[in-house]
Amino acid sequence: MRKKRVLLLSEGFGSGHTQAAYALAVGLKQLSPGIQARVIELGKFLNPVVGPWIMSAYRKTVSKQPKLVGMMYRTQYHKSLNRFTQLALHRVFYTQTAQVISQLKPDLIVCTHPVPNAVVARLKRLGLDVPLYTLITDYDAHGTWTSPEVNKYLVSTPLVKKKLMTHGISATRIEVTGIPVHPTFWQSYDKPAIQQEFELKNMPTVLIMGGGWGLLSDNNHIMEYMTRYRENIQLIFCVGNNDKVREKLQADPNFQHPNIKVLGFTNDVSKLMDVSDLLITKPGGMTCTEGLSKGIPMLFYEPIPGQEEENCEYFIQHGFGEMLTSTETIDKWFTMIKEPYASSQFRHTLISKRNQQYSPTKCSQAVLAMMQ
Repeated sequence: MRKKRVLLLSEGFGSGHTQAAYALAVGLKQLSPGIQARVIELGKFLNPVVGPWIMSAYRKTVSKQPKLVGMMYRTQYHKSLNRFTQLALHRVFYTQTAQVISQLKPDLIVCTHPVPNAVVARLKRLGLDVPLYTLITDYDAHGTWTSPEVNKYLVSTPLVKKKLMTHGISATRIEVTGIPVHPTFWQSYDKPAIQQEFELKNMPTVLIMGGGWGLLSDNNHIMEYMTRYRENIQLIFCVGNNDKVREKLQADPNFQHPNIKVLGFTNDVSKLMDVSDLLITKPGGMTCTEGLSKGIPMLFYEPIPGQEEENCEYFIQHGFGEMLTSTETIDKWFTMIKEPYASSQFRHTLISKRNQQYSPTKCSQAVLAMMQ
């Protein structure tokens, strides 16, 4: 009997979309080992020259002109992708995507980014007979995610479901599943073993993420202020693949201390969250959901206008974090995590909230149900 096949299509505009796709793929295989799940970043896969160039241009726009990004997000909020964009996608992607689908013969396609979602939706209008699921990877519902050809939307919260309905999407086509995270974020690791692995001390620890796009380097004042706590609080800076930022921090005397670690890309974020008492991060949908799964309190800095602002608002309103607005915010939280009992109790409260609001396998179960 032929194994069921799921094709998960993403894009590299930030890592969260693809991480969600991989998390869903792993979740599907755990629930149904016989299933075949393939993840593809469409632009990089089909056009390895143009794709990375587009990603680089997007990153520069986000870093240098965030207000422009926010304006475009708001003015286009209730609109699907415009005709010009669809024409560009047609020329770059449609034919090749149709060929990939024809070769892989999936029983279901799941898109975790609006671009492949629009591509597959058009192919369905042209006759493709494969169910299309759309997994929205933020805590908002922008119009670019929507298309009449989508069979089912998988969303993070009931509020996002309501927002989708304002775009004219029927409630029957929307299922609240939460954003999937890799199963490692639901494991509890041995804290002393992780501390030994990363040469960390058993002391209050703060994990700072967001350097992959150079965004940490734009917050020198805040970061240097954090280092004033280095005698009492351990600081872990994760800068991703940004070697320029990593080298800059490592050369700074403020960061040359036994209680400060500067790390490049790592697949062990789940472990680092387990040994940390506070997470400081950009409010990307995926990172926030990973923090939620670990029950770690979060401080958010400089959200990109648009979806990151909505992500931020959701987690702040539900008590999982706070905006990092000043050095006073740092003082408040760093003082709290230095008190073991208060820190432990707060995390216990967040884990209880998590258990009430989030089920780790719900998204995978919803996809499998479609394939029965």
